[in-house]
Amino acid sequence: MGWMIGRTAAMADPAAARTKALAKLRTLAELDDPESLVVPVLIDALLMVESYRGARHPFTFLPELTTSIDALLRELTIIEKSNDMAH
Repeated sequence: MGWMIGRTAAMADPAAARTKALAKLRTLAELDDPESLVVPVLIDALLMVESYRGARHPFTFLPELTTSIDALLRELTIIEKSNDMAH
C-alpha cells in the first residue's frame, strides 16, 4: 500500500502523518457498510489501550488491531482505485 506513513515519518512529523491518514479515511463514506470495518478497529483500539494502561509489556491486542486496520485500508484502497479508474 503506497500510502503507508511509516514509523520514521510518523515520529518526525505527527501532524503530517495525521493529515495523510485523514485524507485516506475521507473515502469511508463511499463504503457499502463502513461501520462493519470501523467499529472493529475502534473496539480493538480500546481493548489495546486498556490492556496496555499501566503495564510494561507488549500490546495484548496488537494483532487484532493490525487485522482490523488492514481490512479497513484494503477496502479504502479498493474504493480509491475504483474512483481513479472511473475518471
